[in-house]
Amino acid sequence: MKALVNYLSNFIGETILSIKPISGGDISSSFLLNTSKNKYFLKVNSSINGLAMFQAEVIGLSAINETKAIKTPNIIICGNYQKYAYLLMEYIEVRSASANDFELLGHHLALLHKVSKHEFGFNENNFIGSLSQSNRKHKYWTNFYLEERIIPQLKLALAKKLLTKTDVPSYQNMHDICEKLFKNIKPSLLHGDLWSGNYLISSDGTPYLIDPAVYYGHHEVDIAMSKLFGGFGASFYKAYNTHFHLDQLSNARMELYQLYYLLVHLNLFGTSYFNSVKKIISKYF
Repeated sequence: MKALVNYLSNFIGETILSIKPISGGDISSSFLLNTSKNKYFLKVNSSINGLAMFQAEVIGLSAINETKAIKTPNIIICGNYQKYAYLLMEYIEVRSASANDFELLGHHLALLHKVSKHEFGFNENNFIGSLSQSNRKHKYWTNFYLEERIIPQLKLALAKKLLTKTDVPSYQNMHDICEKLFKNIKPSLLHGDLWSGNYLISSDGTPYLIDPAVYYGHHEVDIAMSKLFGGFGASFYKAYNTHFHLDQLSNARMELYQLYYLLVHLNLFGTSYFNSVKKIISKYF
């Protein structure tokens, strides 16, 4: 680490005065770097996919930032040094979110979701947590969601013996149900992993998105993920819903979107997520 810090110090042209470990997720180690002029956020990973994950993160942050809909931290440099993959970014001073902050976050996320393309998917594959996420393009949302999201996670869970063949519905059954629920869906640019750890409210009240898993998909996917582990503030949903209105199928769709994230958690963290996965599969398929 010392050699990496010296390398980064030379790159930014500032002497790094202190390094403080901070919370920043389960996958990488995170640090606050202080110089006499600035603060920086450093992520470090020594796994085989470390650099690929950081490169995908840079692409995702850049895609979001280019929309001008919502801010992301500035990227300083990403690369490999000795045994470490690293990502150095602007450090954002944060505060706890107020109702007004959540309201602004809701409006800004809606602006992001209004950015569209003609197909579902993305130009690059990326990661959801430490798992690979395929973004192969599809014309139809049902095909994309099943073939690039649900089925790969079901296959992985079978391979890990976290699910049995009797737990897994047939493709045709899943396709038929999704076709009934996924009506008139247009691609939106998604954050892709929008839980409470992946947004920041800066000290001046500006909302930021971090750690994306971007692609073009149904906008309700981000909302479904935001609700999976407790939800955001009520003012967030009220503001967001002034842009995108729920319909009578929204709740069912969002449960199916939560199935993807629950399968990811099953594959990453094990059997404690089995009952939640099984409940949604049994309910819809």
